[in-house]
Amino acid sequence: MIDLQTYYPWSGKKKKPIQLLKFLKRAILFVLTVSILSVIVLRWLPPPTSSFMLQEYALAKWNGLSDLTIHYQWVNRHGISSHAVIAVIAAEDQKFPYHWGFDREAIAEAWEERREGTRIRGASTITQQVAKNLFLWPGKSFVRKGIEAYFTVLIEALWPKSRIVEVYLNIAQFGRGIYGISEASRIFFNKAPSLLTRKESALLAAALPDPRRLRIDRPSAYMRQRGDWILKEMDRMGPIELSASFRQ
Repeated sequence: MIDLQTYYPWSGKKKKPIQLLKFLKRAILFVLTVSILSVIVLRWLPPPTSSFMLQEYALAKWNGLSDLTIHYQWVNRHGISSHAVIAVIAAEDQKFPYHWGFDREAIAEAWEERREGTRIRGASTITQQVAKNLFLWPGKSFVRKGIEAYFTVLIEALWPKSRIVEVYLNIAQFGRGIYGISEASRIFFNKAPSLLTRKESALLAAALPDPRRLRIDRPSAYMRQRGDWILKEMDRMGPIELSASFRQ
């Protein structure tokens, strides 16, 4: 039997790109399948943890901080005060009940500020924050934002709005090692999340942009001012359909 590779050594080189292409196709299909199934499963099951929780814990261990404890306890929507729901929407994403995962006006404003070199405005919606906190890592690279957009589309397509905000309230960070409205309510106010008042809910929401710097237990003048602003926005928004159906 004649070995063509002996006479025509270049003939075998074509196999490598083909094999690589097949491998890439299988890898992409695997990643897509796992990501879609993960979002589908989390539509009904509580997340056991999140990417941000794991990263904070790993970083603490890496830096030799053995005293860090991750406080996380899932609570379903029936156990969360409707004040907390309205507060986070008023503070973080007032168009949440109406958009499909992206606030185009906020994105345009953020892009314009970036182009002009001025302070960059936050443009992430609650859905984008759920995608990032659950599956991704901090950062502003285009690669991460692209993956975030992919998960945002999946979540908006497969979850109702009530589930999105329910998960958000359960995995949002409220302090060092403190994740979710249940643990935040217990640690800062010594009460169940269903008993949170409007003022307490507004104060918790005020810390969301930077929970490591903005202290709920020792609120600064800025925190109190932001909490007051959130209360006014809650009054201005009034009852919203999402919060009315949230406890059902």
